Formats: sequence, C-alpha cells, structure tokens
Amino acid sequence: MTAALKAIAERDPALRAFVAVAQDAALRDAEAADLLIRRAGPAAWQDRPLLGVTVAVKDLIQTTDLATTRGSLLVNDRPRRDAPAVARLRAAGAVVIGKTTTSEYGWSASTVSRVAPPTRNPWDPERTAGGSSGGSAAAVAAGLCTVALGTDGAGSIRIPAAFCGVVGYKPSFARIPYVPPCADRLSHLGPFGRSVADVAAAAAVATGADPGDPDSAA
Repeated sequence: MTAALKAIAERDPALRAFVAVAQDAALRDAEAADLLIRRAGPAAWQDRPLLGVTVAVKDLIQTTDLATTRGSLLVNDRPRRDAPAVARLRAAGAVVIGKTTTSEYGWSASTVSRVAPPTRNPWDPERTAGGSSGGSAAAVAAGLCTVALGTDGAGSIRIPAAFCGVVGYKPSFARIPYVPPCADRLSHLGPFGRSVADVAAAAAVATGADPGDPDSAA
C-alpha cells in the first residue's frame, strides 16, 4: 500500500487518474490485512479472496468514506453505505485506495470534466485514456492499483480498456448490481485489471442480486 500511494504521489499529478485518494483509510485497512495474515497465515485468504488487493472506484459509484461527485460541480454525494460492489470487494478483503476520474455523469468517450483536469494515457501523456472510465483504466495501466471499478453504458469500460491496454469487463446487464440504479437503465458496472484472472476474481466477488437494484439477478 505504501508503494501504491508513493506511485500515485509521483505519477498522478501528470496522469490525473484520481480525483480523491483515501490515504489514511487505505493504510489503516492495509495494516489490518497484514495483521490478519500474520495471525492466520494462508487461511486468511479462505474467506477473503482479495485480502490486501488495492482497488480504485470510479467517481460514479458510491463510497461511504469518499464523496461521489459524478464528475460534476453540481454533485457532492456522501452516502450512508457503499455501493454493493464496493461493499462486497471490501468484505473480500480488498482495500479501497481512492476514487477515479470520470467524464461528467459518464457521458463522454474521453475522461474530461469540470471537476478535474483530463485523464491522460499512461503510455503516451499526449493522448486520451478514453472514457468515461478513463481514470480507472489509467490507474490500473500505470500500476497505481491492482483492480478498479468502472461503469459502461455505451463503451465506458471497453473504450478506456482498449486505449490503455488493460482488461476491462462489461458483464451482462444486472449481473453486478448498480445501486442507486442509473437513470438511463443502460449502464453496467464492471472491473478493470492487468490480467483476465484479476478481473475474474473481482467480478466473482461483486456478482449477485441486491434489493437496491430491481434489475439485478441472482
């Protein structure tokens, strides 16, 4: 976690993948994971398959410890609970490191908003990271986190995954619950990673029905 936070401090001022970093909370949760591993050894991963994995969350997805702005100056949402996918990742031991940049309300194929400067492509800063989940894709590609959550209604996971050279998974609609449900009822929530195995592990944890999303399936 210390290495990830150091990488963010060094690279993100130019990359702009993050709009907020939960440094204190991430270090606290990482220390708790270390303590559990020292006490339980390999058994620590039996109930927590993502124990210690660094996760970033797109700024359209609700988190209790970090505000959700949706890339807009008009929104500053501090919910009482995490979105189900975030809560499930945390329950599996993952550590949320921060919120990633999105285009305003997710309605752009490049990650540009009035909340933060445009997210740049980690392979070539002169180019876009794609959008609207460009912050999540760029953070994973740059090694600033292991897994990141994004959303996709018309390419917002697939476009930045292709632009940044990472794996992005847009699951079948309602496979991973979207709470609160998006107004267009088109968007899917899914993970980014540097390998199919990482993405599959995160998706397996996040999958399943939730009463907050009436479309979600068991």
